[in-house]
Amino acid sequence: MTNIEWTEQTWNPTTGCDRISPGCDRCYALTMAKRLKGMGQAKYQNDGDPRTSGPGFGLTAHPEVLTEPLRWKKPRKVFVNSMSDLFHARVPRNFLTRVFAVMAATPQHTYQILTKRPERAARILTDLCTCGNGCVPGTHFRSSMEWAATSHSPTYVPGLKHGIYRRAGWPLPNVWIGTSIESANYARRADALRETPASVRFISAEPLLGPVPNLDLSDIDWLIIGGESGSGARPIQINWVEDLLVNAAESATAPFVKQLGTAWARDTTWAGKTVAAHGDTKGGNPHYWPAHLRVREYPQQVTVDG
Repeated sequence: MTNIEWTEQTWNPTTGCDRISPGCDRCYALTMAKRLKGMGQAKYQNDGDPRTSGPGFGLTAHPEVLTEPLRWKKPRKVFVNSMSDLFHARVPRNFLTRVFAVMAATPQHTYQILTKRPERAARILTDLCTCGNGCVPGTHFRSSMEWAATSHSPTYVPGLKHGIYRRAGWPLPNVWIGTSIESANYARRADALRETPASVRFISAEPLLGPVPNLDLSDIDWLIIGGESGSGARPIQINWVEDLLVNAAESATAPFVKQLGTAWARDTTWAGKTVAAHGDTKGGNPHYWPAHLRVREYPQQVTVDG
């Protein structure tokens, strides 16, 4: 299980990543990976490039955990790769097809994929036809997913049943895909996200490091907003959040204010004491927020064709 407010379960078929923008500067996963490496956790023994990654945080695929969702009977929201980025350049395409095949085979679960690399997501999942037969976008990727559900295939995932291509719609109706946008300089990621086939598209404006007046929320179903937490957290301005909420309302995008961050909790008084003194060190308890920021909505599920 997990303490992340907008999901219920984490699943990490890959671990490790590399920092590519300021939102990565105080990456919680990088810090946690170093700790897990020191504890001897097998999944975190591969070190990454110290310039962009760190101890235990080298990009590593874990085929042995691909079958985990097959054993979960109760439907749940699943955050895919809380300790990595599924669309990192070093995640092989054939491994991605195996991950998607598992998600297709478990339609009772809702999978939430968050990436800082939406350009690669769009490129791989549209998978434009090169065979000369005029296949619709995504056909070749879906065919590779079927290969991962074929028992004599070298990419076969044990437990999957043949016929995924016919049974599952496209985009997969139980898979949400999102991208992180921390400031106006990275609003362009929303453009790549719009090119990505997904039943639900979402943006995580966390950690929100500045105003994002140029954020286009058209065809974006969900917007998560959050400040930065942890030691040395950079502060959030309430007007940044307010502007995003107005943008979401105008775009019919469901907003979810997750937290206001450590700096806000430390500097804000409630009943004469800081919010952090009441135990809310991340600014995550809406009880202490201005009333108009107490918004936690989920997107409407979209029906897709097979």
